[in-house]
Amino acid sequence: MDISLHKSGISEASAIHEMQIRSFMPLLDKYRDFETSPANEPVERIIARMNQPFSDYYIIKDSNIAVGAIRILRKDNSVCRVSPIFILPEHQGRGIAQQVFAMVEQLYNDASAWELDTIEQERGNCYLYEKLGYKRTGKTEVINDKMTIVFYEKKL
Repeated sequence: MDISLHKSGISEASAIHEMQIRSFMPLLDKYRDFETSPANEPVERIIARMNQPFSDYYIIKDSNIAVGAIRILRKDNSVCRVSPIFILPEHQGRGIAQQVFAMVEQLYNDASAWELDTIEQERGNCYLYEKLGYKRTGKTEVINDKMTIVFYEKKL
């Protein structure tokens, strides 16, 4: 594996949008969270986020092939938030996300803490984030009878 991050601009918004839909569609089908699912977002939402001065998008590549993306939000008091990160289904389970988290922590090495959230029922996601040092904050948000969002933080 040769994982790299490529900072993205508006010209990559539709490519990111397409990968985001492909990555999140299985979860949308499973949880029916039409209001909150990234698979249901219009490309304009990604463009609006790209235009935020505190928001950075990166396309994740493996040997120069786009396999996903990550967005980093720089919040006040040197806290960074990951929202979202996704890897295309055919590339999942290969350790790519773990490498990406190590890379963004290097890129944003002035961050004192990191935040993210995920679906509590997706045990694999929870396991990954906990393995990377993220701790549950205790905050949860029930989306529907099938799905609860759980919030994590990692203090450095």
